[in-house]
Amino acid sequence: MSEWKNLGERTVYENRWLTVNMADVELPDGRHLDHTVIRLRPVAVAAVVNAADEVLLLWRHRFITGAWGWELPSGGTGEDEDPAVAAAREFEEETGWRPGPMQLLMALDPMPGISTSHHRVYWADGAERIGEPRDGFESARREWVPLARVPELVRRGEIRSANAVSALLLLHHLRVDGPGWA
Repeated sequence: MSEWKNLGERTVYENRWLTVNMADVELPDGRHLDHTVIRLRPVAVAAVVNAADEVLLLWRHRFITGAWGWELPSGGTGEDEDPAVAAAREFEEETGWRPGPMQLLMALDPMPGISTSHHRVYWADGAERIGEPRDGFESARREWVPLARVPELVRRGEIRSANAVSALLLLHHLRVDGPGWA
């Protein structure tokens, strides 16, 4: 068996969003190493598709990478908050649209080698416009983008977020290429 063992962690930094720990890790051959572990709140993500097979995306700038790109509305889940409820809340706050019933599409861990960042992506079939987004500062614009364009946008680097790439390619496969929803 080649399992790494976490023998303990010490916190080196902490705030309300994350905790950075150093772990004492024992490798399968008995050697030890210090390994950084970033512990984050779970993330809820919302993908809403309309009858024309378009998905509502946010065009936003990420200062950390210095890049603009399309993303799905998302955010951290509150303590004891149902992730499907959090995904719907984030969608409404960031877009001004209220999604239909949320269904789990996928769960993913975008950086499992260093982070506990766990993302649950929910999808809804349709949404109702309720007004301006409460958190309009989160994006420069919001657009219904055809799922048929997703592979091209991923290739061009216009969709870079791991949760958005994964979820949108799966939705493209199921709604555009595949047999549809069973």
